[in-house]
Formats: sequence, C-alpha cells, structure tokens
Amino acid sequence: MLYVNSNGNILAGDAPTISPGNRAHLYGDGVFESIRIINGRPLNLENHVLRLLAGARAIHMRPSATYTTAFFEAKILELCAQSGITEGGRCRLSLDRISGGAYLPDANEAIYYIEVYPYEVNHFELNARGLELDIYQDIKLQKNLLSNFKTKMGLPYVMAALAAKDKGLDDLFLTDYRGQILESSSCNVFIISNGVLYTPGLEEGCLAGTMRMQIINLALANGIKVYESALLPQHLLAADEIFLTNAIRGINWVGGYRTKRYQNNIARKLVVLLNAYWEKATQ
Repeated sequence: MLYVNSNGNILAGDAPTISPGNRAHLYGDGVFESIRIINGRPLNLENHVLRLLAGARAIHMRPSATYTTAFFEAKILELCAQSGITEGGRCRLSLDRISGGAYLPDANEAIYYIEVYPYEVNHFELNARGLELDIYQDIKLQKNLLSNFKTKMGLPYVMAALAAKDKGLDDLFLTDYRGQILESSSCNVFIISNGVLYTPGLEEGCLAGTMRMQIINLALANGIKVYESALLPQHLLAADEIFLTNAIRGINWVGGYRTKRYQNNIARKLVVLLNAYWEKATQ
C-alpha cells in the first residue's frame, strides 16, 4: 500500500487526504516539486527545496523555518519506507496556502503534502523511440514572476498535452507571443547544433528546471559548450539533435519535428554521465 504525508499525518494513499477548503484544490494556490527517487533516496533534493521555497515566497506564502532540505528528506525517506519503495520511485512535494478566504486569503502560512509512487526503473533511461513533436498554437505562455516556478496553475500544459494526444504526437512545444520556444508540456528544451547545446534562458520565461541545470553543468564539465538563448522554430529545423529534460524522466530525445529527423548522439552521452553521477552520489 502507498501512503501520503498530509502536513505531518501519515495516511493511506487511497483514503481522503485533502480537506474541502484546500486552497490548492480551489484556486491552484500552491507550488510543488516532482522529485526522482533512486535506490530509495530522493535526488537533487536541495535544489528542489530551494526552488519550492522560492516559489512559495514569490506567491507571498510564509513557509515554516522548519521546512529545510533535511526536514523534507526525513519525511520522504519515512514515506518511501512505509510504502515499500526501496529502488526506483517518484515523489511529489507540495506547499499549499492554508485554508481560508476566497481569492483574498485569510492567512499566508503554508502546509506541506508529500506523495510517493514506485517507478519502473532504478536509473535514468533514454527513450528507445525518438519523440514526435510540433508546436502548440492555441495558448501562448507569457513571462511573469511565476514563470520559473512549478505552480499548481497548470492548465496551459494540460491543454498542450491533450492537443498532442489528439494529433497523435508525443508532446508539443509551447511558445510565447514572440514565437520563442520555451518548454514542452512537461519539460525544458535543448537543441544541439554543431556539437553545441542551446536552451532558452530563464529570463525568457521558461521553468527553472532542476534537471535543466544539472544537464547544463554536466555538459560544461565534459567539454560541451552550452548557450542560453532564444529558440525559434527555424532553430529546430537547423538542429542536429533535440532533447527534453525533466526531473523524473531525465533526458528524452526527439526523433522528429514535422518532417525534420534528428540524431541522439549527445543525448546518449549525457544519459550515461547522468547515471554515473547519481550512482556515485547515492552509494
């Protein structure tokens, strides 16, 4: 049986766990992190917690001073042990504003919520088949003070994922009003041209992905140049490779954008480096 931690209360995952007045449920009033678990341990937790707390403060929440990396690590490990997750898993860690009020909250303190689930593999694995993508046209992203955080207001991404399914595609790129590519429905975007990595900069309005930053650091440490710059559709057509990153799946390579086909040579190299890094870190 899987369990959840609802602000310090360990509950069965199939039991009612959210109160009717929960503001994240009513208004999307919260922030969250998706965290990969390998060998029963959460990866890159310090950076996840830093972004979680920064996002909470950006929406004027007042998270408790006890909400540290060590605090959440202990809670996640406890939940994994109770849920029988000793190898691969994934965790969703949320901070919600406490109940009360309508659009104007009664208070700004935060409560936490932790869920853990098993994951089919205990390492990062490159997808065997390259993903097929196009550009989502119906909703444009707009840079704002929340763009770099994972908030619970996710409808543009839900709509993009639904549109991809309707088109028989694996995912869609989301753009801003200038036509610049920022993300896919659940990932940061990298392209490779002539052995150099390019990815949208945070100032463009993309998510400050934890895996995005790790891939940038791994690439630089291994002699691969990386530039943060605006990406336009013509850059997709000129690229040799495209891959997507997020904390759970690691790296997913793109096989095609419209009629353009891609390789995955650098993506494969980076997956090997990623696994080597975390194998050493979790021993």
